[in-house]
Amino acid sequence: MTPSRFPGAPDPTVQPVPVSVVEAVDAADSTLSNPRKAVLSLGSNLGNRVENLQGAVDALEDTPGIRVKAVSPVYRTEPWGVEPGSQPAYLNAVVVLRTTLPPSALLERAQAVEEAFHRTRSERWAARTLDVDIVTYEGRVSDDPVLTLPHPRAHERAFVLAPWLDIDEAAEIPGRGPVADLLAATTLEGVERREDVELRLPE
Repeated sequence: MTPSRFPGAPDPTVQPVPVSVVEAVDAADSTLSNPRKAVLSLGSNLGNRVENLQGAVDALEDTPGIRVKAVSPVYRTEPWGVEPGSQPAYLNAVVVLRTTLPPSALLERAQAVEEAFHRTRSERWAARTLDVDIVTYEGRVSDDPVLTLPHPRAHERAFVLAPWLDIDEAAEIPGRGPVADLLAATTLEGVERREDVELRLPE
């Protein structure tokens, strides 16, 4: 596995890929002729936010059955649902994956990456070192409460829509429409692109 590219940064590979994920990859490889496209959103507002986001990208790429195909520009976002100034601002990005993992295994890996960066789930809207959400998975629509697809609030979040549109002008959210149209109907207040920050696509 690739070591962390940042000296002293939390290492998302310290926890091995769970056996259940490896088994899911093997099963998927035997039944799928082509990998599926998935879109994930990343966010961080605690610790070294850039290192947290880059570490998440690297950890996803290090996962069997996942290849990171595109990484968006980084956006600065004011936190949702809390008093202004009560939390640090978020840095957000979007990644596009090709994966043979089924949605449930992809969710398991996303949560393992969060935990490697000491993500805690104390309360809704709490500050966090890393947030990894599955936005869409190969056009699938599901109301499963464990993993609702597409993400039930992605269509109204500029910090998801704007970076996603930057890397895929034809992007759509199933049942909601083109991302370009959704972004045009959403306020960009509190969301700005950080031209001085760049995440690297894993080699």
